[in-house]
Amino acid sequence: MCAKYFIDTNVFVYSYDEEQPAKKERALSLLSDALQNGNGMISWQVIQEFLNVATRKFAVPLKVEDATVYLQKVLSPLCHIYPNLEIYQESLEIMKEKRYSFYDSLILAAALQGECSVIYTEDMKHGQEIGAMRIVNPFFE
Repeated sequence: MCAKYFIDTNVFVYSYDEEQPAKKERALSLLSDALQNGNGMISWQVIQEFLNVATRKFAVPLKVEDATVYLQKVLSPLCHIYPNLEIYQESLEIMKEKRYSFYDSLILAAALQGECSVIYTEDMKHGQEIGAMRIVNPFFE
């Protein structure tokens, strides 16, 4: 993978999912690649969503100390997109045109702002194109 790509929250969640080993392995592979090659990215929203799920909703929630280490070693190096008015404006346009929820539209707008050619997510329509970016379900078989 050499083009820029965006990683949605569900990929991070699956990287901890012991009950779905195939998804866990694929998620860990994507995250490892993103950290090694520098082409993968996330936004502030992915950090917020993941930390909320990991510390409250995991079968065994992450301790705050472990979440802090994960934030520093994994999430922070991948975070390249921060809130701005352009992202909010773009997300509203995506909502209107593509009928995604506001939060999914924010993710898409962040990926577009990062000039990503692909967004990896399980939560949106696999294969759909938004501008020059394609939605890819990394767990699609």
